[in-house]
Amino acid sequence: MNTRDPLRHLGPNWYATVMGTAIVASAGAALPVAVPGLRGACEAVWALAALMLLTLVTARALHWARHPDQARRHLGDPAVAPFYGCLAMALLAVGGSTLSVGAGVIGESAAVAVDAVLWTTGTVVGLGAAAAIPYLMVTRHRIAPGDASPVWLLPIVAPMVSAALGPALVPHLPAGQWRQALLLGCYGLFGMSLLATLLILPVVFSRLVHHGPLPLVLTPTLFLVLGPLGQSTTAVNAVAGVAPGVVAEPYARAMAGFAVLYGMPVIGFALLWLVLATAMVIRAARRGMGFAMTWWAFTFPIGTCVTGTAALAHRTGLTALTWLAVGLYALLVTAWAVAGARTAAGLVSGRLLAAPRPAPVVPLREMARTT
Repeated sequence: MNTRDPLRHLGPNWYATVMGTAIVASAGAALPVAVPGLRGACEAVWALAALMLLTLVTARALHWARHPDQARRHLGDPAVAPFYGCLAMALLAVGGSTLSVGAGVIGESAAVAVDAVLWTTGTVVGLGAAAAIPYLMVTRHRIAPGDASPVWLLPIVAPMVSAALGPALVPHLPAGQWRQALLLGCYGLFGMSLLATLLILPVVFSRLVHHGPLPLVLTPTLFLVLGPLGQSTTAVNAVAGVAPGVVAEPYARAMAGFAVLYGMPVIGFALLWLVLATAMVIRAARRGMGFAMTWWAFTFPIGTCVTGTAALAHRTGLTALTWLAVGLYALLVTAWAVAGARTAAGLVSGRLLAAPRPAPVVPLREMARTT
């Protein structure tokens, strides 16, 4: 066993870098305003995300081949196992951005084919993670009352990403049963993820209230709560956008109404949570929070709020929503640039792929002084 192989400590959390990069491209393309040069920039970011996905899938396959003991240990670790949902979302995010952004580079036919493969694969992987990770949490993991974390949302949000990106493939299917099956299937994925989210969010908030703030390194994961909020808003609007002609009336009109009646309150709650999470991050930064891979939690969840708000702006024509989407996109690009630069520096130095340092041993006498 080569314990110095950097791939040994390459965990599933690294797929968050792909998710966070792909959403920069697709969210930019979804903005309800035209920004000079943005299309070309989004195409470059999409190409980077696709390259990152190919590299990471290869590296993770080598990780499983060379270090199966470490891979099994990741599945048995309640702090790491939920990140297996990131694989599904990385596949889905790159697939979706290929169709919305990459089609201008590789052509629509190729983009549809790539998205179809990645959406199907990502959906299957996501459904597996959404079932398997909670099963492991119940049967294998040992979880204390104060261990609840927003990270638990990762495997159950993957079906919501499928629900948000699947409707883009509907027009490319044969009319009739095929289109209806995909459209209503996306609604089923939306409901599956939404109800699971409603189970977990109260547990996470209860942990914060009864056990205090998260550890400094985990504080950025509070932004993960934005993921199901923004993505569900994106999903209902995407479904409503392709419903006419696919499902009979009055269902198509009902879906359009539901997209607004659901989306506006949820985006409102997302903004409230964004303020709370930002305040907690500022507090953690003042207490010495350093860079970690958890900083990528600032990217994809905010990106879903951009796509959700942009979809509502398109549907309602409300200028305030347009500017909100633009403001959130500026925040997304800033977070992505910072996380990306710090990650690149950590890779060059070797720190991010180094073996975790053991916790320092504190003598009992010193412990008594500090407690």
